[in-house]
Amino acid sequence: MTQTTSADLARTLLDLHTAPEILVLANVWDVVSAQVVAATPGAQALATASHSIASTFGYADGENIPLELHLEMVRRIVQAVNLPVSMDFEAGYGNPGDTARRAIEAGVVGGNLEDAMKPLPQAVAAVEAVMAAGREAGIDFVLNARTDAMLRADPAAPRSQAIAEAIRRGRAFLDAGAPVVFVPGLVAREEIQEVVDAFGPQKLTVISIPGASLQVQDLQALGVARVSTGPFTQRVALTALQDAAAALLAGGTLPAGTRPLN
Repeated sequence: MTQTTSADLARTLLDLHTAPEILVLANVWDVVSAQVVAATPGAQALATASHSIASTFGYADGENIPLELHLEMVRRIVQAVNLPVSMDFEAGYGNPGDTARRAIEAGVVGGNLEDAMKPLPQAVAAVEAVMAAGREAGIDFVLNARTDAMLRADPAAPRSQAIAEAIRRGRAFLDAGAPVVFVPGLVAREEIQEVVDAFGPQKLTVISIPGASLQVQDLQALGVARVSTGPFTQRVALTALQDAAAALLAGGTLPAGTRPLN
C-alpha cells in the first residue's frame, strides 16, 4: 500500500466519523468475515475486533494473543479489502505509540485504544503517542480513544459518577487530539445524550449490544458519530453455526437460506 493511498483512506475514515450520518461498523476478525462485510451494501469502512481475533487463535481477550500474530491477521484483512480499516489494539501492548506505528505499517488507518482506567496523565500520554505516530506516517490517523469508566465503575456508586468520569476522560482525550471517544457501557438514551452534549456532536462512539441498544437511526438522531459491534458479530456467526450444527445432529438438515459467501 502506498503512502498516498494510506493518507486517502485515513482522510476518508475521518470524514466518515465527522459526517452527520452515523458510521456503522460491523466488526470483523478474519479475511472471509472482512470480505463478506465489505461486500455488504452500505459498508464504508471496516473495524477489527481484538476479542474476536484472539478467539480465532484460541487466546483469551486482553492482549493475550501475541502482537505479531494479531498484526498479521490485521495485515491480511487490510490486503483483502479496498476500504479503510481500523484496528482494535487494546491498551497498546505496553507501547501504544510503537503499536500504532506497526499497525500503520500494516495498512491500518484508525484504531481503538483502551485507557484501562490508568491515571489520566498516563492515558492522555498514550493518546498523544498514537496521534504522533499518525503524524509521523503522514496520515490523519483516526483514533477511537476508549475509556472504560462505565465498564469498571463501582456498581454501588451512583451511575452519574461513572458518566462524569467518562466525560472527564473523554474530554481530555479529545483535547489530546483524538477525533472520537468510545464509551462502552452507554446504552440508555438519556445517558448517551448527556455524553454527546458534553463532547459535541460526532465525537462519541458506542457499541451495539444485542437486545439492549438503541436502533442505529436513533443513535444518529442523538448525534453519535459511530456505532460498532465488537465481539458480537462473531457471536452472531457462531450462534448460527451452533444452531445449524444442532439441527443437523438432531436429524435435520442445514438451513435452506444458506448463501455461498465464500
